[in-house]
Amino acid sequence: MSSGLSGKWLARSCRGNSAHDAPRTKAIAPTRTSRFDTVDVLRGLSILAVVLLHTWLRFHFSGYDIGGALPHWIAGFLFFNGGNGVTVFFAVSGFLITTTSLRRFGSLAEMKPAAFYRIRFARIAPLLLLVLVVLSALHLANASGFRINPKQATLPRALLAALTFHLNWLEAAHGYLPANWDVLWSLSVEEMFYLFFPLLCVLLLPFKRTAKLRPALFVGTLLLFVAMGPFARTIWSIDGVAREKSYLSGMSGIALGCLAALLTERLKRHHVADPQKATSTKHAATLIAVQIFGAALIVWIALWPPWHWMRTIGRSGTDDTILAFATCLIMVASVLRNRPGREWTAPLRWFGRHSYEVYLTHEFIVVWGTALYLKMHRGPLFLWLIAILLSSAALGWLIARYYSEPLNRTLRQRSPK
Repeated sequence: MSSGLSGKWLARSCRGNSAHDAPRTKAIAPTRTSRFDTVDVLRGLSILAVVLLHTWLRFHFSGYDIGGALPHWIAGFLFFNGGNGVTVFFAVSGFLITTTSLRRFGSLAEMKPAAFYRIRFARIAPLLLLVLVVLSALHLANASGFRINPKQATLPRALLAALTFHLNWLEAAHGYLPANWDVLWSLSVEEMFYLFFPLLCVLLLPFKRTAKLRPALFVGTLLLFVAMGPFARTIWSIDGVAREKSYLSGMSGIALGCLAALLTERLKRHHVADPQKATSTKHAATLIAVQIFGAALIVWIALWPPWHWMRTIGRSGTDDTILAFATCLIMVASVLRNRPGREWTAPLRWFGRHSYEVYLTHEFIVVWGTALYLKMHRGPLFLWLIAILLSSAALGWLIARYYSEPLNRTLRQRSPK
């Protein structure tokens, strides 16, 4: 996808409709947009992979192996894909932010940075601030599993890093922070990208359609982020922590998601102009094939077969790029197909809709659930794993239902248009 998208081909998607298309929306559209069920499935799988990894790690470092009785490849598939889940979510995030921005502002060229930042603040800040308050209280109370090692950072230093989105730098320089602090590293990468995203839209996407270079430069900038990802995961990082938490490593997937959203918008307009092609059997079969191919790539990376040449992919740092690319294939094809999700995917879609709340709070359940098991030593580990998953889901739902979603709506309603 990244090598086949030219600035000229995507220029119309970046700038909006042509003179022959419907007029662009000048006012900011309603904040609620229709959901993409398949994208929610991807987010649900991502958050499940993260929770399973963190639960396995907590038990593992306590001397217990949850997946010990399973075949190696099944245990690896279930418990070792948390990092891949974050990569998928980066691509999903770029896709959704770009898509909602196109709907909200009419085109990226009409991006209103102040409105963009207010909307991001309303979604991200309430829960982030609540989590930081709770973590600070637990640190000051010297709670096991939550106290920051003074060799890594002080509490004010950790708070500064979390609030200014460079906690990934802090961990790369001084080591891992406690579990519920550590999950904030990906938020640092994501929000740093979105700090500059609307500015790039304003600077590189002028209203005048005669300026053909700038849309190409905008797309080229996104492609540059994609190209830098493998280097950030290999030769530009000095150790494993820095490679895992690098800005450019994560932004590579976000940029791919942005490009996928622009491609989707371009293809949707093409299909609207040619309705017979959009509803043809050949067109539907092609989109299904693209989805299947993307899913096969994801399963391949998640299983990571023990083939010798797979090491080359891992050493080159292209595995994350392939994973993000596969995610984009699924998103583009599924949105163009515009089919509702199946009933059996409803639980995954539910996790996807609550992924932010579950992601920022699940470590509370993991840490305390593991501690409770170590104290009681009752019941099979598998049941404890299920209990931790369900409790993480319940906590995420409660916070979303009664805290983050109400505040999100309130802050958006009070924001000036």
